Amino acid sequence: QVQLVESGGGLVQAGDSLRLSCKASGLTVSNYGMAWFRQAPGTVREFVGTIRDSTTRYGDSVRGRFTISRDNVRNTVYLQMNSLKSEDTAVYYCAARRSFGGVYDYWGQGTQVTVSS
Repeated sequence: QVQLVESGGGLVQAGDSLRLSCKASGLTVSNYGMAWFRQAPGTVREFVGTIRDSTTRYGDSVRGRFTISRDNVRNTVYLQMNSLKSEDTAVYYCAARRSFGGVYDYWGQGTQVTVSS
């Protein structure tokens, strides 16, 4: 069965950095479009970024601060978050899709990131 397990969340201060991990089992991350989403309390889920093949893209609110990378040996996708702001506080979710432009078929359980000011 497919499993996506996020880890690395925690409580940090504004301006700090944090790296989230999404370890996949049951699928090979290099064969999927992998994405990060986030959802703050009382809000709709927001797109953070994706990596597919060698291409990454990011949402406007995180571009220039966040970086997505992939380790094919560990079958893990990472989200490096720098210059964190209080607005980045959210539950961060990892997701995977097989087809370009398709739905995200698989989701992790989420990891909480809290940025204090």
